[in-house]
Amino acid sequence: MPNPRISLAQQKKLYELAAVGVAKDEVAARVGVSPRTVYTYLATLDRVKRPAVEYDARYLSRDERYEIARLHDAGWSLRRIAARLNRAPSTISRELHRNHDPRSGHYLPERAHTQAWLRQRRPKPSKLATHPELRAQVQAMLDKRFSPGQIAGRLRLEYPDDGAMRVSHESIYQSLYVYPRGELTRELKAHLRRGRDSRKPRGQRVNKHDRIKNIVSIHDRPEEVAGRLVPGHHEGDLIKGSTASRSAVGTIVERHSGYVTLLHLPDGFTADKVADAVVEQMSALPDWFAKSLTWDRGTEMARHEDITARTGIQVYFADPYSPHQRPSNENTNGLLREYLPKSTDLSTFTRADLDHIAAELNDRPRKRLGYHTPNEILAKLLLEHIDKGVATTP
Repeated sequence: MPNPRISLAQQKKLYELAAVGVAKDEVAARVGVSPRTVYTYLATLDRVKRPAVEYDARYLSRDERYEIARLHDAGWSLRRIAARLNRAPSTISRELHRNHDPRSGHYLPERAHTQAWLRQRRPKPSKLATHPELRAQVQAMLDKRFSPGQIAGRLRLEYPDDGAMRVSHESIYQSLYVYPRGELTRELKAHLRRGRDSRKPRGQRVNKHDRIKNIVSIHDRPEEVAGRLVPGHHEGDLIKGSTASRSAVGTIVERHSGYVTLLHLPDGFTADKVADAVVEQMSALPDWFAKSLTWDRGTEMARHEDITARTGIQVYFADPYSPHQRPSNENTNGLLREYLPKSTDLSTFTRADLDHIAAELNDRPRKRLGYHTPNEILAKLLLEHIDKGVATTP
């Protein structure tokens, strides 16, 4: 308390009168204290005048703060005060610790309420705008086409003990869309994954393909595939270019690590060409990393039995109209559209181009991997198999 000779009720009335502009001598007369006491009390509050503000119920009210002061001065424990006010004990603890007077050691309810209001003032400068080093890191990761969510997670991984080098994905989005800031906005938006300002629902795909002989259903896959705990199980599909070009690129994603492999199909995507490309790419992987492949029901996989005979990889087929059964591949195809836009001729992309794109994707941190990259997960798996004496090449 600023002055132990006046009660909390007197303090509250004193402040209310002073806040609406009543002269200090008149305040003293109404409250029943000396003018010097009024001057001393207001000086303790740093003479801050604040308008009346209605807070959300989740915040402590002014009356609650006075009750905290009364009960705390009466010797109540934090938990007992919290129970009385129906608040969490941690809320009471933080309130008392943050707003005590370092000179007297007392909790000052009026000053606490004023300071709470000042701390909530908006708008505040964004963290990206006020921390050049953090902004540079965010920019560098967006240059590598990391999403805001991946950036936030990766920063926590790379700077575990430096709170100044962390920012939430929402803060990054707000810096771009809610509080645009000139060059920052232009630079960062240029590298956002989807290249658009808002999310849009995807249109429903209609499967008009003919049936494929001797299909092995996704429901016949071993149980170990569904959990993503065992490496070696992949999902695949085609992403197609413009109708006129009749071009496509094959995409294969390993479920455990998220490791991406791209199929170069410069001469079209007939069943023969897709089968040859799948065999070439999958044969380059260690046997323990190439056990199964789940595809949709496109006719480009009509030679699935030939793939199995040549590689030993069992091919499974998802149900019609069920892209959610291949979630890793669907997500990757969305990422790839940043590099391989719709309605373009994908046959212009060389093998080297596709290898570069796959390398970038495999070097992006993933949330489900604890913000490690697919390359890092694969390297760890290779070391584990080397230690076990298992061959790492076919």
